[in-house]
Amino acid sequence: MGRIKAKPEVCMGCHLCEVWCAVAHSKSKHIIKAFLYEEDKPLPRLVVEEKLPLTFALQCRHCAEPDCVTACISGALSKDPETGRVVHDPNQCVGCYSCVLTCPYGSIFINPRKREIIKCDLCAGLDTFYCVSHCPNEALVYEDC
Repeated sequence: MGRIKAKPEVCMGCHLCEVWCAVAHSKSKHIIKAFLYEEDKPLPRLVVEEKLPLTFALQCRHCAEPDCVTACISGALSKDPETGRVVHDPNQCVGCYSCVLTCPYGSIFINPRKREIIKCDLCAGLDTFYCVSHCPNEALVYEDC
């Protein structure tokens, strides 16, 4: 089990982590095709907070005891005991957004087009963490807990 950790002392606020996160969750996994040609434009599962002089990427912490899972009335959010990931099942989600309100880090977002939540899934099913591997300053690192 692990999580992605931000290092604000080296983050320059370039937002490339957001761009590559969106690409990772696109159909094509190709930066040009994802933004120019896909009908359903991909959205990032993290956001860069800019409170100058500090900037940092904010994404799901995959908490040991996640408040969002407890608050979820439909069981759409669950904690995977093997990987430690907080997993979202969009087919079970009723769109009440109680998880959005409960997350102490503000890292669960609403997709305005589909009116459903989106959150970091630690690039489930992919070979690499796109935000970590494409950060030019190594301001994001994956750490085992």
